[in-house]
Amino acid sequence: MLSIRPFRRLWVAFSLASLGDWLSLVALSSLAYSIGGKNHGAFASSGVWLSSLLPALLFGPLAGAVADKFDRRWNMIIGDLVRAALYITIPIDISVGFANKLTWIYVVQFLASCASLFWSPAKDASVPNLVPSDKLEAANQLSLVATYGTAPVAGLLFSVLGVDLSLYFRTAMYLVSALTVYSLTQLRRRPTDQISSPSVLKSIWDGWRFIRETEVVRGIVIGMTGAFVAGGVVVGLGQSYVTNVLQGGKSAWGIVFAAIFVGLAIGMFLGLRLLHGFSRRRLFGLTIGLAAAPLALIALIPNLVIVTILVVLLGACAGVAYVTGYTIVGLEVDDYTRGRTFAFLQSAIRVILFAVIAVAAPLAGGFAALAHTMGISTLRIAGATYRDIGYNVVVLLGAIVAVWLGRVAYRQMDDRKGHPLLEDLAAVFRGAPRRSAATVPNPVVNPRPAHAGVLLALEGGEGAGKSTQARLLAIWLRGQGYDVVSTHEPGATKVGMRLRALLLDTAHAGLAPRAETLMYAADRAEHVATLIRPALERGAVVVTDRYVDSSLAYQGAGRQLPVAEIAKLNEWATGGLVPDLTILLDLPPAVGLSRRHSSADRLEAEPLDFHQRVRAGFLALAAAAPERYVVLDATTPEGDISREIQARVRDLLPDPVPVAAEDNTGSFPAVRE
Repeated sequence: MLSIRPFRRLWVAFSLASLGDWLSLVALSSLAYSIGGKNHGAFASSGVWLSSLLPALLFGPLAGAVADKFDRRWNMIIGDLVRAALYITIPIDISVGFANKLTWIYVVQFLASCASLFWSPAKDASVPNLVPSDKLEAANQLSLVATYGTAPVAGLLFSVLGVDLSLYFRTAMYLVSALTVYSLTQLRRRPTDQISSPSVLKSIWDGWRFIRETEVVRGIVIGMTGAFVAGGVVVGLGQSYVTNVLQGGKSAWGIVFAAIFVGLAIGMFLGLRLLHGFSRRRLFGLTIGLAAAPLALIALIPNLVIVTILVVLLGACAGVAYVTGYTIVGLEVDDYTRGRTFAFLQSAIRVILFAVIAVAAPLAGGFAALAHTMGISTLRIAGATYRDIGYNVVVLLGAIVAVWLGRVAYRQMDDRKGHPLLEDLAAVFRGAPRRSAATVPNPVVNPRPAHAGVLLALEGGEGAGKSTQARLLAIWLRGQGYDVVSTHEPGATKVGMRLRALLLDTAHAGLAPRAETLMYAADRAEHVATLIRPALERGAVVVTDRYVDSSLAYQGAGRQLPVAEIAKLNEWATGGLVPDLTILLDLPPAVGLSRRHSSADRLEAEPLDFHQRVRAGFLALAAAAPERYVVLDATTPEGDISREIQARVRDLLPDPVPVAAEDNTGSFPAVRE
């Protein structure tokens, strides 16, 4: 990625700007604490963080519109220059005193954060213009490294440079970033007719409505509340806790600040690899609950070295939870609502952080005052000395809230109810992961018995257009000269027709999920034995509308039954027959259900969250075996989808002219004049 020169320059500029942002936070929070003194330092330090978060709450919806309206290159250049000019005024004010020092720090941080808020979407919107489309994911990963990887560097720089030099160094970073962006002549303006920004209140209302209707997002919001309560306590009280309780200086706070993000990086990049195969839904709530343990120990063990280690563990738990939650939304929320979901979650994170940071310092001061009225200024327990115990009490309260909300999120999102958690964890570390319905790879592992034909399966949710595409594919194949058998599930055989009537009739809405699964397997066993396998053995191309994956998605992910058991049952029912290619037509459930007829069958009549789980199950199966799947966007025009299917199927097809016929051409007499 970094060999692409324009992207490399933008990435360098973004890294320098991120380094400047983090250095600003750690240096100004330390400076504000010094100005506030022992009694008011915690409040003063919290004010820096609050003034950094406030712009996102006020101007978040507008920032993206401005990035589209104006020249993005100059948007970033002006943002860097504004931040450099603002931050250089702080050491001038300290020397000259043209304004109240603490007030001016808040004003500068607020205005600079506004500039950063408009800088970031301009950068994000520019990346796709600088890299090939197939490299965009890698580019975004590098952007993530620049966002969070510069935080520990900023903490370490502050511990070495101190406040004064950090202020000048930070200004230099923005100037270098501006010069780097100036050299990016590849960026072009993308004008629009007008700037339009959705109402903040309307966005919040739409977000709450969507959360109310979607279980998985509701669980993520609950869990993230717990995670950022814990994070807000650490951020809001960190400087004061290190100074007053741990008796550390500014360098100690810089090291602890860096430790948070070292842990975050470990969790984001290593944690998921160690727990590969574990249910993402379980992992999300579990790591938030586990984060409460190091947070509680931070409050109970007033030792700087131990606290630094515990902060790394806390950051690691947060990193795993962050990436897991982000991945769950990406996989399980459809395209139609995914953007709004991410936007709402980002707003919710800022609101939670803002509230917790604002409350943490006054709450710690209140508990400290209460302890003083009771004659307790310093507490000694088991050889440990606790000074200003109000901080310890608030950190403990943060741990309690985190473990409580983590437990609620875990129970809300658990996709393996009835399966012991410790057993799943042990299976992962033994190398035998037990995956959730939303993350299970295709468990049909037996090799397909050799046959002369080709088996093509079309899968997808309701209204995705499987039947239409199966019909068009069969017509095209027959036009190419192939023997084609077009079929479907359930109901392609006489026995299957009777099973289909039972399975899809809304009069049988109370059918037990396991009974439903067995009936689908029975239909499939008859289907394979009497129709599919004989056709394959004679060399035909079989096109089936639904196959085994439908049971794994509908009864496994949708009904939340054990997917591995369903896979084993269907492997036995089909004799291990696996499609040569599975074509998955992916469509947001809300769009697909809107296409249904008024007389919906029993599965179509299921609620939206059922169909969202089904979609997630299909996508997880395709992601686990990409060599056997082709995933197509079902919102694409019908003809385009058909051509994409034909292009993918063409390479799998045998020669329609038998070899024997070609051999016979050798006996034709030569043509002579």
